Amino acid sequence: MGDLTKNISRSEIECKCGCGTDTIDSETVKVVQGACDYFAKQLDVKKVHLVITSGIRCKEHNSKVGGSNKSQHIQGRAIDFVIVGVEPSEIYHYLDKKYTGRYGAGDYETFTHLDTKTGNARRWSI
Repeated sequence: MGDLTKNISRSEIECKCGCGTDTIDSETVKVVQGACDYFAKQLDVKKVHLVITSGIRCKEHNSKVGGSNKSQHIQGRAIDFVIVGVEPSEIYHYLDKKYTGRYGAGDYETFTHLDTKTGNARRWSI
């Protein structure tokens, strides 16, 4: 059980370096939870297994992992995640269709990226 939403815990979104940075944008959390709810219905389960591979990052950790100095992870407006049993491309297409013209979404081989930077409707696939 998450303490932010049904699927998301603050400990899962905090910076992976251990610095304690854990403030995340509520809209970002809401969009990811919405994807979890959608795919739970598709899979006919009460709750999906969400794995957050990267949430908020402090500037030092972001630099260490090769993130852009303008990364929305630094602002707490981005999450990289996996919904177990759902291909990242399926999640990407869900986000692209549901949020046409809004948010940033990236389709990676092993995870999906979402960011809620204002005015960002960028899409990419790697």
